[in-house]
Amino acid sequence: KDISTISVQRKTIKELNNTKSHHSDKSYIEIIPPELWLKIFSHLDPVSLLSVGSVNRYFYKLSKDNLFCFVICILIWYAVYSSYTPMRSYSWKPKTVAAVQLKLSAADLKDKEPGYWKNIFMSEMITNRKRRIYQILNSVKSYAGDPSNIEKAVKLSGLTWAVTFKDTSGKETVMKQTDILFSHTSLSVVWPNRLSLIAEYDLGSFMESCEYIGQDRYVKLLHLKTGLLIALWKKSFEIPFVIATLHYHQLIEFSTLGSADYMYKFPPHVPVLDDIDPNYGLHGYQLHIDMHSGRRTYLCGTYRSLFCRKEYIKDGFLRLSVIALTNSKQHAPLVGNIGFPWKTQTFEGNIQNSFIMDALVLDETEKPFWCFSAPVSLHTSKVSETLYDFMGESIFIRYQDSIGRMNIELVLVKESEQYYIVNMVLFLSTEKVNSWFGTSY
Repeated sequence: KDISTISVQRKTIKELNNTKSHHSDKSYIEIIPPELWLKIFSHLDPVSLLSVGSVNRYFYKLSKDNLFCFVICILIWYAVYSSYTPMRSYSWKPKTVAAVQLKLSAADLKDKEPGYWKNIFMSEMITNRKRRIYQILNSVKSYAGDPSNIEKAVKLSGLTWAVTFKDTSGKETVMKQTDILFSHTSLSVVWPNRLSLIAEYDLGSFMESCEYIGQDRYVKLLHLKTGLLIALWKKSFEIPFVIATLHYHQLIEFSTLGSADYMYKFPPHVPVLDDIDPNYGLHGYQLHIDMHSGRRTYLCGTYRSLFCRKEYIKDGFLRLSVIALTNSKQHAPLVGNIGFPWKTQTFEGNIQNSFIMDALVLDETEKPFWCFSAPVSLHTSKVSETLYDFMGESIFIRYQDSIGRMNIELVLVKESEQYYIVNMVLFLSTEKVNSWFGTSY
């Protein structure tokens, strides 16, 4: 019955031509009732809805009509939330839509200039997005000075990252994120929309400034500080993949509050002075360290009550012993086979004796003092730095930047083929310590 009804009402080309003769000054688009266009627009995505006004003059005029815009606003709002599920919960109710409806009083529509309510609605959307971002930031809980539910916050906010390469001619190539791996204190983005700049690297002198990490039969892995891993095919020197390691500390702020051209700048740290403690700034440190590669974790632990005696302040650094050579109870094994697995669409491999090391240093008030997430590799020590008489070969790991450095010594027990950390020393820059605590060591 419904089909026959529709076929009776369907017009022929001749009838349409006759209809056009009565509306010679209008196109077929203009003689279609606006209510029908509303029905059609209700099936469009938000981006298409916002682009409707650029199609032709009639749609542009229609998009400026306040009564038409009122209905379109509601359609856009529902479309945004239905297509962007990470930003809402199952119990979501469109309270913001009700607020917009209240402002869009039908009695006042004719009193406003064309496009007024469209601008009102767009500003409401922007305000709501900012409010939602700050809600997510406030929901991030802290455990031992480090965000503990960052994975949930990242997924809830729908955050993605991208790396952009710019050649000498100015041409830009954007590589989108293909995977993201979460560990205890950092995440690795494998290459991906308001953009927020979080780091810049100069690739003009890349080969001179990069650090060699390791290689296998296919690729050579290089590190451009801080946290950017670039792989090169050994035969062609082309780039098969790029990996950025991003520490959780202040990651959400850097990724949401910056712009495409400028990194977000945090307010400068204001030191809290202490004239009573003669060793202020030398004790009460904590170190959380995580050694991992992909989904494998080799070591994860927290070391508390770290300190430095004044006589150990040398060459511009504070020396803090984390794992003592003479205390065998502190010696820690690395669990599993050490290696950095990688995979492309056609090849895969494993770079032995390389992995990602994350570190977070907290001061005595448990505020983050220093952090990094960077690739490291195991190197054979020609002469043991500790002259430790232990069964196995002496191996070392080193990392250094402008704030501090870490020296780690390991031994490989051949019977079990397992690495043990027998000595770990943390060095902190006295310049950073003095700036942080207002001291003068």
